[in-house]
Order: sequence, then C-alpha cells, then structure tokens
Amino acid sequence: MAPRVIVVGGGLSGLSAAHTVYLAGGNVLLLDKNNFFGGNSTKATSGINGALTRTQVDEKIADSVKQFYDDTLKSARDKARPDLIKVLTYQSAAAVEWLQDVFNLDLTLVSRLGGHSQPRTHRGHDAKFPGMAITYALMQRLEELVESDPERVQVIKKARVTKINKEGNKITGVTYEFGGEESSIDGVVVLATGGYAADFGDTSLLKKHRPDTFDLASTNGTHATGDGLKMLMAIGGNGIDLDKVQVHPTGLVDPKDPSSKWKFLAAEALRGEGGLLLNSEGQRFADELGHRDYVSGEMWKQKEAKKWPIRLVLNSKASNVLDFHTRHYSGRGLMKKMSGKELAKTIGCSEDTLQKTFTNYNAIADGKQRDPFGKKFFHNLPFDINDTFHVAEMEPVLHFTMGGIEINDKAEVLNSEGKPFESLYACGELAGGVHGANRLGGSSLLGCVVYGRVAGSSASQYLFKKVITGGISTASQRLGQISLHIDPSTPGKISVEWADGASSDSSSYPAAGGKKQEQQAQGSAGPVMNSDGKDPGKVNKPNDPVEFKIPEKYFSMEEIAKHNKKDDLWIAVKGIVLDVTNWLDEHPGGPQALFSHMGKDASEEFEMLHDDEVIPKYAANIVIGHVKDQECTLQI
Repeated sequence: MAPRVIVVGGGLSGLSAAHTVYLAGGNVLLLDKNNFFGGNSTKATSGINGALTRTQVDEKIADSVKQFYDDTLKSARDKARPDLIKVLTYQSAAAVEWLQDVFNLDLTLVSRLGGHSQPRTHRGHDAKFPGMAITYALMQRLEELVESDPERVQVIKKARVTKINKEGNKITGVTYEFGGEESSIDGVVVLATGGYAADFGDTSLLKKHRPDTFDLASTNGTHATGDGLKMLMAIGGNGIDLDKVQVHPTGLVDPKDPSSKWKFLAAEALRGEGGLLLNSEGQRFADELGHRDYVSGEMWKQKEAKKWPIRLVLNSKASNVLDFHTRHYSGRGLMKKMSGKELAKTIGCSEDTLQKTFTNYNAIADGKQRDPFGKKFFHNLPFDINDTFHVAEMEPVLHFTMGGIEINDKAEVLNSEGKPFESLYACGELAGGVHGANRLGGSSLLGCVVYGRVAGSSASQYLFKKVITGGISTASQRLGQISLHIDPSTPGKISVEWADGASSDSSSYPAAGGKKQEQQAQGSAGPVMNSDGKDPGKVNKPNDPVEFKIPEKYFSMEEIAKHNKKDDLWIAVKGIVLDVTNWLDEHPGGPQALFSHMGKDASEEFEMLHDDEVIPKYAANIVIGHVKDQECTLQI
C-alpha cells in the first residue's frame, strides 16, 4: 500500500483535512468511531466567520482581517495565542471561499454575532443550518471520491482508535478497534476527534478541570468525550487551557423534559438579529450581544436573584428573517408563537411592564437613551406589545471546549519539551489555544476548516518530503517510483501515483484487517479496506447498491401514533414509515432529535434539515411501509 495520511474523526475538521490531502495529491484513510460522519459540526447553527470575503466586499461591509484578529484577541483574553489566532483570522477568507469554490456552497448571507465589530458570519439561502449544509457537502464529496478513486480515498466507520503508535518522537500510525477486532495501521496521522463537552464518564476531563460544569446539560453529541485528547496526553502531548469550557447562554429548554441532560442550541443568530433576553419580571438584564461567558454569567445572576426562567423573545421582523430557525424550533416543541398579551401572561408580568421594557429598548436603539448594559448594535426594530412573537425558555449549557492539545501554527502536536512530534497533527476542537479563554460565535466552523486545511497541508508536505528524500523505508516507494499527473478537469489538483510492484514491502503499510470490516461494505456509505491477500491495503468496493424499495405495507396515522415510546418509536416522513426504535444511536443528530417526533409526521422538519437521498442511502433498512392515504413524496 502506498504511503498515506490517516485522518481520525469525520467532523468538518477531519473532512477538511482529508480533502486537502487528496487535492494535494496524497492518499487518505479516514476513520470514525461512529457509523456516521459529521460529529458536532452538523449542529452549528449560526455560520462561519470570514474577514474580507467576496460576500463582504459585495455587501460593502467595511471589515478587515486586522479587525477580526483584534476581536478574536480580545475575546481570547489572557489565554490568547497570537500565532494561532493570526492563522485563524488571516486565512478566514480563503477558507470561506474554498468552501464556495470547491464545494459549490452558498455562503452569501452575512450577520454580526456577539463580540464582532463587523458582520462577518456567513451562511446560505438554502434554509439549512450552516453546519449541516457545509459538513454534508464535504461528506458527500468524500463518499463520491471513495467510489470514484478508491485507490486513494478510503473510509472505515465504527472504527474506534484506541492508541497512537510511536517510536521515540516519531508517530508511526494508529491502533483501532472494529467489530471487536484490533488492528494497527501505519501512516502520517491527523487527529480531528473533537472536544470533551459531553465527557461525563469515569475519566471525565470536565469533572477534573471544571467540576462546576459537570451537572449542566450539553448541546454536544454523546461522542464528544475527549478520546483523542486523552490519547495524545498519554504519549506526552500537552493538554492546555483544559479549564476553558464554553457555557453557551442559550440552550433551549424542552417544556416536556426540562431537566434533560441533552439540549438543542438556540443559534446566536437569534440574538444577532435582535432577539431579547427577558427575566421572569419581563425585564432585560444584559447586552444580548455580549461575549458568551458574559451573557451566561448574567443569566446565573438572575437565577440567584430568583428571576428565572429566562426567555428569548423574537419580534415578527426578526422571526421573518429567521423563518427557518423559528419553524425548526417550533416543530420540536421548543418555541411558541404568541401575541404580546400572551407573552406578558406567560412571563407573569403586566402588559404595561412589558410595553415599558419595549419602549425603553426602542429609545436606546434610537439613541435617545443610553443602554445600562452597553449594547451598541440593534436590529429589526421596533418592539411593540401589539406585535406577534416567537418565544422560548433558555438556560446556559455546555457547548464547546477551548482547551485541548497544544499545537503550533502548522498544526503540529507539541511534545512535553515544546517541540513537534514527527508525523502528528491535530485540528478542530481537539486543538487547544486557537480561541483562548472564550470562542467567538461563528469561529468553531472556521477553526475546523482553517486548521483542517493547515493540518492536511502540513501532513501532505511531510509525507512528500519523506518520500522525495528517501525517508520512506521501502526502496520502491522512492522518488524514481513516483509519477505526477495534472488533472485538467480540476484546476490546482495533482495526482501522485506510487509504484506498488512486486518489490514493494507492503507490510510497512498493512491492510486494515478482518472479516468484520469486509462486512461493513454491505451497509456502509462507502467502500472499506480489506485484506483479501491479493492486494493488501486496497479497498473492497461495496456490492452494487440494491434498488431501494418501500415495502408494500400501509399504516394509518392512527396506527403510527401508537408507536410513541422510546422503546417503540415510529415516525412518518414524506409518505413513508420509519421504525427508528433500534436506530436511535445511528442517527447523526442523536436520539434526542427523534424523540420530538415519536408517533408523528416529521416531514416538514425532515425537509428542513435533510436531502431526500439520506433515507435510501443511510436508513433504507428501517423503512417499513407507506402512510395510508398519503402519496409518497420522497424524491429518490
């Protein structure tokens, strides 16, 4: 098998690294412990930051890279690392435009989030959450490459990496478990395993470094347990700023399950577009666009003063701008539309008190009064009790971990002496120091793309340098055995082919082993590696996909409604019926996202987040029939 880069983690950062390696001409193997890609990246709701992008220029937004750098430095406070922040901000426009140009993504809407001096958080018009739209585009393209170029791009899902293999200071590869079998594989390693904001187990980093947050709910998937960070610290990597855990102020409280450990995030865009935070007396208590830790802190003060619950209130103008968000949250039963009178009654204050709050706010926005909380930016005015509102209860939630493994500006992981390990890179939320003490909204997706690209580029450069200088041990893999091809159909793409003749020592790059791995080819979205003996390390293409067929069974909505428990859960989508009872842990959005729709028709919510193809592609085996008296509108 030719030399390759092993990327661990299939969120946006890992996917960005994998695509960067491929576009640079390298071979890549992507491992993920879940049965799906996306990680927490698909949950990002506000957008991706970029300074001096084409979109900003078109909108005549007077931003600069220096302003973005300064905003990030200020937010990072005493933990700021200027070298890492410079890479994040100075490469931000290139990252946004890479997504637009290479993956054909629409990122032409721009808004201003808390802590930003200019509107620079980009999203699209396609009515999907930006994290979902961006990450899915990269997932889809990678799966296409696995099919079209299986010599160079390989994927293994449900592969839990358990160890980073090393010889002295050099990283040689990883050890992972798949289907109860353990395998080791050699290569340059890029870790993109995410953070630890759902690390509630026995070895919890939260409990050790931020015990005050351990009992909070989390917006993260259950997979965010700091696996990669713990593995890197075990081999001498430096965990830095591990007490810097971001508590996001606006987690949506589910009225049906208010004490749930898992909560959905109310996008910062809701406050960015003019949403107000009101206490149980109908009064504002903070600058809604302040840094996240500041707003969370002010909310805790309100709790101590017995002025909870806190509600986020959007007027009709903001609701129209954020139509997708309000429909999505309302569909989950997390947000309600109501009149001003109903809002006053819900809060428990008088209508006069509520109107006074609105009147004062309008005067502040008009410059007639000074805001006691220092708010400077105002949108979608005026507020008036005769308007209609979208309203949701909020509480602070675990959201993001700024702490992580120490890297340099090349995404190299540093050892205990502060020097880089050889052949080891880290990116995404795993990488510590990029955001300092507090992350700005819109910079999580940006950090994933920027440092994913940096890690992919650094890993590729290392690999090619070793091959060209004879650093790869097998003689047949040296320079004389490399051929370069320029692909005229893809500008900037170079293919590197490595000779793999009889003299190759394929044991240096062993195949990922085992029969169970071959079985994954039947149900995986992409081919997996096998070891059939003839060509170790190559991939086994999945069998030709079986034509997707909906069973000829028909269920009434009354029958579907009976299956409304966590251990017996049916959902109707676009005229078909899904039995998700034994599929809850396979759902990329987590089980909680499905519990809102137990025994119901979730067609509208499905269409807001997904393309129709995901059902035949990832969930064909849980389709049990048709909805009686409904036409199937699934486009397949």
